[in-house]
Amino acid sequence: MIQEKATVLKHDNFQGDYRILHLASPGIGPHVKPGQFIHLQVPQLGDRILRRPFSIYKADEQTITLLYKPVGRGTASMGLLKPDHTVDLIGPLGNGYPPASDQTLPVLVAGGYGNAALYLKARSLNRKGVAFFGGRTAEDILCVEEFQDLGWEVRPTTNDGSLGTQGLVTDAFDPWMQQQNIPNLELFVCGPGPMLRAMGDRAIEHNFKAWLSLDENMACGVGACLTCVIKQKTETGWQWARCCKDGPVFESREVLWDE
Repeated sequence: MIQEKATVLKHDNFQGDYRILHLASPGIGPHVKPGQFIHLQVPQLGDRILRRPFSIYKADEQTITLLYKPVGRGTASMGLLKPDHTVDLIGPLGNGYPPASDQTLPVLVAGGYGNAALYLKARSLNRKGVAFFGGRTAEDILCVEEFQDLGWEVRPTTNDGSLGTQGLVTDAFDPWMQQQNIPNLELFVCGPGPMLRAMGDRAIEHNFKAWLSLDENMACGVGACLTCVIKQKTETGWQWARCCKDGPVFESREVLWDE
């Protein structure tokens, strides 16, 4: 874990309401693994001192890139960041996605800007499979060309039918799954809770692995405050696990969902 003053290189509109933030980060960038995140101290928030967690979209030896959507006071305030401004970061944090098995077909499943957390995993995998991206409208389906350039087949779904299959991600995934050697699949998933649970349930029912990146509210980001705990299954029952420290990625069989 590294604390670093990162310099804003570029901060632009990406697509629709989504924004992309490029940061010079020679301290954190080289150490990022797929599925990890950073904790960013948002400027000009006055008495709101808690940092905000962001999945790392891209990273290299000198930079990191964040893809986000302003949804509250913190992310809205990030719109004030301009080139040459500095932000205080802590990272890389969390346990990201594990290496894929050589014997499986990797599948990416994302809802909304959840695919930002999957880009580095998509880039690192030697075998390219299928990526299922879901969103409310075509405007919410992000980075299709970026994943295609890596060699992935992208299958979008939208609630309103404006791009790809109309409906939820599962409406595209389920018929495709039935045509595969199902136990040979291995899923890497990021998105809203109901989608994570739906994909995890399918993995358990059909006996393949699904690695789920859980999106829980975080405060400290380093495992001290226990704000982001979930119930993790054990051999004798369950225990509390911290999403920021023990996760955010868990295998589907580890997660005990609240009813």
